[in-house]
Amino acid sequence: MDNNKLVESFAEFAKSKNIDRPTVIRILEDVLRAVMLSKFGNSDNFDIIINLDKGDLQIWRFREVVADNATDGCAPDKIPLSEARKIEADFELGEELSEEMKISDFSRRVILTAKQMLVQKVRELEKESLYNKYEQLVGSLITAEVNQILSNEIILLDDESNELFLPKSQQIPKDQFKKGEYIRAVVSKVTINNAIPRVILSRTLPIFLEKLFENEIPEIQDGLIAIKKIVRDPGARAKVAVETFDDRIDPVGACVGIKGSRIHGIVKEVQYENIDIINYTDNLELYITRALSPACINRIEQSNDRISVYLDPNQVALAIGKGGQNIKLASRLIGKELDVYRDLSNHLEQHDIPLSEFNDTIEPWILEELHKVGLDSARSVLTLSRATLEQRIDLEQETIDEIYAILDQALNR
Repeated sequence: MDNNKLVESFAEFAKSKNIDRPTVIRILEDVLRAVMLSKFGNSDNFDIIINLDKGDLQIWRFREVVADNATDGCAPDKIPLSEARKIEADFELGEELSEEMKISDFSRRVILTAKQMLVQKVRELEKESLYNKYEQLVGSLITAEVNQILSNEIILLDDESNELFLPKSQQIPKDQFKKGEYIRAVVSKVTINNAIPRVILSRTLPIFLEKLFENEIPEIQDGLIAIKKIVRDPGARAKVAVETFDDRIDPVGACVGIKGSRIHGIVKEVQYENIDIINYTDNLELYITRALSPACINRIEQSNDRISVYLDPNQVALAIGKGGQNIKLASRLIGKELDVYRDLSNHLEQHDIPLSEFNDTIEPWILEELHKVGLDSARSVLTLSRATLEQRIDLEQETIDEIYAILDQALNR
């Protein structure tokens, strides 16, 4: 292989990897200097001239002519006078000898080593480039193609065929993807494993939902509406607090769109996650009221980092939500623990029976399910409609009718 062929073959390889010209030249020069250092013990007395446009490569070696008996006559940048005169008869002491080196002058092993070093340098550069690219994209929304589906993660490819990873823990529980499908996710982090960059994506982080809102809502893109905070139970429910800097804009209405036209695409992307959009306010009591919607609050009492919320008995289940989901998300949105209590201060307390007394007539697991949604007495259940109770807990209509009959009979008796 001659000098020009080496340059041409490497330039084509580097181009296929999207490496810029200055970097190609730098890599070539670094590798060639490493070869010279290995062969001659020094690379400082070499000039390497590379012209990618013409595919030219020139390597010049410079040595000072010294006396045959000089102590440094064997130094890499020196040449004895007798040897110099074998090259050109009229050389004198102190003159500089310049020789052009050819790749073909080196052994096959040295040439192969040089080619391997070039490939290795490019791979190292690819890794560095990949790390730097995605380190700057952390928190950004990207689209990638599903390449391989494993039990613990999905491997995706970006538009440059770089591998990206979506762990099972960062997938929405209802996510189902096929090979070749394009999916959206945010860049969560970039780690280094065995000197190899590993780009981790996520679809469960709050910022994923935030980026979807930014994409779909023009007022957010324009800075007219700001997202204050997002809390999520991925795939199940989310609460999004928004505010506007223009009094003429309804931030909640703008995010929802006419007949839900704007929010629909977002909800579909997150597997029909139930998204509550809340108008942010500095008024803590009003903010809590909005966060606990659809429940209606009677009064709020604050104590250190905990807040007590009092509601009518028939509103407690709404405030808590299925499996305590509503109260948990509201607490995270507010940033303080919320405790829900039945408010009997403005009502004459009616005769009631704790559900714990129905162990003999109602299955214990059913009583446990009722307790989870904030129902702890016979009357608290009967104040709800059958349809509402069916929405709150996973029971058959027959079972619900039987519960109502047992509780109603007990109270009347």
